Amino acid sequence: MDGLNMEIIIVILATGIRLAVPFLLAALGEMFTQRSGVYNLGVEGIIMMGAFTGFFATMQSGSPLLGIMVSLVVGALMGIIMAVVSVTFKAEQGISGIGLYMLGWGLSGLLFRLYVGGVTTIDGLKPVAIPGLSGIPFLGPIFFNHNVLVYTAFLLVPISALVLYKTSWGLNVRAVGTKPEAADTLGVSVQGIRYQCLIIGSMLAGLAGAFLTIGHANMYADNITAGRGFIAIALVYFGRWSPLGILLGSLLFSMADSFQSMVQVMGINFPYELAVILPYVVTIIALAVSFGRVWGPAALGKPFQRGTRG
Repeated sequence: MDGLNMEIIIVILATGIRLAVPFLLAALGEMFTQRSGVYNLGVEGIIMMGAFTGFFATMQSGSPLLGIMVSLVVGALMGIIMAVVSVTFKAEQGISGIGLYMLGWGLSGLLFRLYVGGVTTIDGLKPVAIPGLSGIPFLGPIFFNHNVLVYTAFLLVPISALVLYKTSWGLNVRAVGTKPEAADTLGVSVQGIRYQCLIIGSMLAGLAGAFLTIGHANMYADNITAGRGFIAIALVYFGRWSPLGILLGSLLFSMADSFQSMVQVMGINFPYELAVILPYVVTIIALAVSFGRVWGPAALGKPFQRGTRG
């Protein structure tokens, strides 16, 4: 019985690690976007397009790597659309983001029905056991036996922190999101930084979509994103615009989600209805508690016009 309990714990934790990936990728991307002063409510739509295009490219070519590359390109293109509308033309960012979400939602569904039509499975990414580490009792199967996108997502946490806090580009991003007038005076291109952050953030959202279809489900279905883009936006606030905070928030939600999935699969004596809503309840409570003292980028959501105080 003890062995069975330990096995269940390992499965829940390992699954939670995998389930954190789309939240982590999308939220890290949105963190850079918001740090530059733009919030993108279209993340969900970008994840949808990344999920479909990555799936379709993999289905046609048999290459998950090509599928990942296509998802990145599609994400970048949708980031450019958002940048043109919200940065160049200075449209209200909330409305622009909702429009982008609707574009991704409608277009991905249309393309799926036109070119696929029904549930089709693909050969996605395979787990890669890290030599010497995957054999460690308990920790090995939890942390060191996943596919390459899982490792990539978690490696991006320290990389994002390094870029944001230890590079001149990261300093420019933070300056543009806090005092764009001062950054402009010092010769920093506010529009250029915001374009770059929207493109990077959207590429990571596209990669989150690719993970759902290529690195997790090995298929595409309507609503496969299940609101992950909107949860990722909330996790940026929960994590106070920091990579480590976003990592903790992503794991909090994914572990609760993993637990509710295991309750259903294993028939554990736990109320089914409570298990299903548990991840969302945990997230709402965590967000409510974390909002006591939250100071976001001062220029977040404010269009910048040279010669004005923004």
